[in-house]
Amino acid sequence: MNKDAFDAKMTELLDKIGRLPEADRGRLENLANETKERRERIQASVAELQESIDYLRLSVKYLVFDLEATRRENAYLRRLLEEHGRDATDADLDEDRGEDGAAS
Repeated sequence: MNKDAFDAKMTELLDKIGRLPEADRGRLENLANETKERRERIQASVAELQESIDYLRLSVKYLVFDLEATRRENAYLRRLLEEHGRDATDADLDEDRGEDGAAS
């Protein structure tokens, strides 16, 4: 039930309660007002929960983005290390060949 429909029904209920004898009216008016206040508190809680869920979704999106960026950076750095390792190995082989050639 949306807010307008609830408010209309609540107004109708309070009108009917207003036509009751005084002895019954006070207790029922209190119950109707408590019901209205509870509904408002529930709506406020639902709104807060929705905001929290929206914030959580956004946070998860940022975390996924960060994870993907970290994976890309990790792959890039691994390639650099492998290339550097190959270059160092090639340089070592060249030095070893040069020493062998000088020793002969």
